[in-house]
Amino acid sequence: MTRSTRWTLALLAVAAVLIAALAAQIGRDQPGTATEPAAQSPRAHRDADTPEALAGPRKRADLPPCPVGADNPGPPKLRGVVVECATDGSTVDVARALAGRPAVLNLWAYWCAPCAVELPAMAEYQRRAGGGVSVVTVHQDENEAAALARLADLGVRLPTLQDGQRRVAAALGVPNVMPATVVLRADGSVAKILPQAFTSADEIAAAVENALR
Repeated sequence: MTRSTRWTLALLAVAAVLIAALAAQIGRDQPGTATEPAAQSPRAHRDADTPEALAGPRKRADLPPCPVGADNPGPPKLRGVVVECATDGSTVDVARALAGRPAVLNLWAYWCAPCAVELPAMAEYQRRAGGGVSVVTVHQDENEAAALARLADLGVRLPTLQDGQRRVAAALGVPNVMPATVVLRADGSVAKILPQAFTSADEIAAAVENALR
């Protein structure tokens, strides 16, 4: 191998490293969304998050009960997806829990800064919508204690599913960004997947209305 060839290969290697670094930085800098941490565990929640350890955070968060399963089998894509309700640790059959009326699923994580802005807006949207639409948040990180603390700090009290394995997102084909919102029709079909951050209840209401037309 000649000296010029070796220099050419070395320059190509350096260029490849620089391109990879630039691509990673661009991905981190996308406005309005936050990507997942580099090391994501496939567990539903941490070993440390025992019922005893979560009793205090759950009491402080004071979340409402998760939707109760109906006789309707619910959205086909979500059938067989079973996760934990962050309110009390009970098991939730997601498809059955969401059957029968329009639903808005808000996918988030405790470390996601745009999510912290969006969650209060989701709570305000649910207050305005009343019983016509079911708003359920889905926490997509194994640290359930941190999720409860975040909701308590924000004063957000919405039914929340603990889904550290991201089974809901996988079943619905949601892009790997957070926050993301999924609008489901009353028959359980997906009306719209919205991989974006909202900052107000008005924005959410307009997006849901457009999706359900």
